[in-house]
Formats: sequence, C-alpha cells, structure tokens
Amino acid sequence: MLGLLASILDGVLIGAVYGLAAMGITLIWGVMDVVNLTHGAMIVAGMFGTYLFVSAVGVPVYATLPAVLVGGFLAGVALYWIAVHRVIGQPPLMSLLSTFAVNLVLVGVGTAVWGTDLFNVPASLPGFSLGRYTFPGTHIMAAVLTAAIAAALYLFLYRTRTGKAVRAVSGNREAAELVGIPTARVLALSFGLGTTLACVAGMLIATMFPFTVLSGDAYQLKSFVVTVLGGLGNPTGALVAGIALGLLEGVTTPFVPVSWTLVIEFVLFVVVLIALPGGLMQLWQRR
Repeated sequence: MLGLLASILDGVLIGAVYGLAAMGITLIWGVMDVVNLTHGAMIVAGMFGTYLFVSAVGVPVYATLPAVLVGGFLAGVALYWIAVHRVIGQPPLMSLLSTFAVNLVLVGVGTAVWGTDLFNVPASLPGFSLGRYTFPGTHIMAAVLTAAIAAALYLFLYRTRTGKAVRAVSGNREAAELVGIPTARVLALSFGLGTTLACVAGMLIATMFPFTVLSGDAYQLKSFVVTVLGGLGNPTGALVAGIALGLLEGVTTPFVPVSWTLVIEFVLFVVVLIALPGGLMQLWQRR
C-alpha cells in the first residue's frame, strides 16, 4: 500500500511537468487556432540547451532557467515569423504542414549533430523519504518550478495590460484590431510564450530522465493528450489534466508493464473526446 502511495505521489510530481508542457500547446491553440507540431522539438531544445550549459559551460543546472526562458521565447518568436505568420487564418492543415516541416528540419539537424545517443543532465537535490521510498529532489523541484511558472503565467494573463491584450485577441481578433491592439505582435508574443513553456518543460524533464534527440515525440504526444483532457485553449485545465495524467501513471505503473501506459493514456484520450469534448474541466463547469 505504501508503495502504491509513493508511486501516485511521484506520478503527480511528474504530471505537473506534463501539464506545463501542455500549457504551451493550449496557449498557442487558444490564441491563434494553430496546432504547433514543433512542440516536441522545442521540448528537446530545452533539454539540450540545459545539457550544453551544464556540461560545456559548467553552469549549475537550475541556474540555466533564465537562459532557457529567454532562448525559448526568442526561438518561438522566430518560428512564428518563419513558419506560422503567413498561415494564420488559413485552413488548419496549412499550419499543421508548416510546423511539421519545421519540426522535421529541427529533428534532422539535431540528429546530424548529436545522433540518437542517450544524454543525461547531472542534477542532484536532497529528496524526501516516505518509509523505505525516497522521492528524488529533482522531481520535487520540477513540480515547485512548474507551480511558480504557472502562477506567473496566470498573473501575466489576468493582471497585466499585455496579458489582457492576449486574452482579447484570443476572444475576438477582429474586435481587438478595431480597438487598436497590435494583433500581429500579440500573436508573436503568444507563440513565443508557448514555446518558452515547452523549453522549460524540456529543461525540467532533462533533470529527471535521460533523453535523446527523438525524445520530443513521446512528450509531444503526452502534451496533446493532456491538452484534450484539460480542454483546448485552457492553460489552467492543461495543468490540472497534466497532474491527472501523472496520477493515472502513478496508479497503473505498479500493476501493468510500462509499455502499456501509453495505451491506457490514449484509450482515456479517445473516451474523453467522445464523452467530454470540452475536456475534464467541463465536469467542473457543470457544477
């Protein structure tokens, strides 16, 4: 019983990071109706950015956070103007193809440079013990940083003038333009923020698990599952759904092989799509 509880608690800690990654996808979708298929590549960029700073420069792992934030944002703004700007308002297939093409380029370049070898970021923090089980300090720190970043995003969106402009563009782009909001810059900002969240999630994942250039695909799939569970365009729902997905992994891992975890997650994905198209938060809104 204690082992199951420990597995559930660790799953919740990891699930918070899943939620952070999914917040990037849902923010971009909510503001500009674009499905960003470079999301996995940006998660990997956060992983390798952290690895390079730690291994080559010797920066303490968590001191790389400001660089990952700035680098992720600049990369996102650049990707917006390169791959997304011209397909805004076009059929969804256009943005899918555009971001998918960029994703292939990024993965191809990464594979050419680093191959498909496993990499690991040396990170060690004091853990928390529960009986004979110990929760790694890196997992706890990842959940704490996720909560802090999610709170900062909430305050930005609801307490700042720029954040309110983002919400206005998300609600009605044409009306926002009529009242003088520079929608092109707001869209670039939103894409940059979404990419930043992906890169930070990648950084935090790198402190917990080994990774390769191809690791982004698995985490991108989890991000899509979390996004649907939390409701498209709902960052708060994404965070809650990420924790719920981690909880599900924590419950199932002691009883089924790890290879079955994704199967269970995608079954849940299909069930929610059929029964609750608005995501799990739809249940809360009905109350």
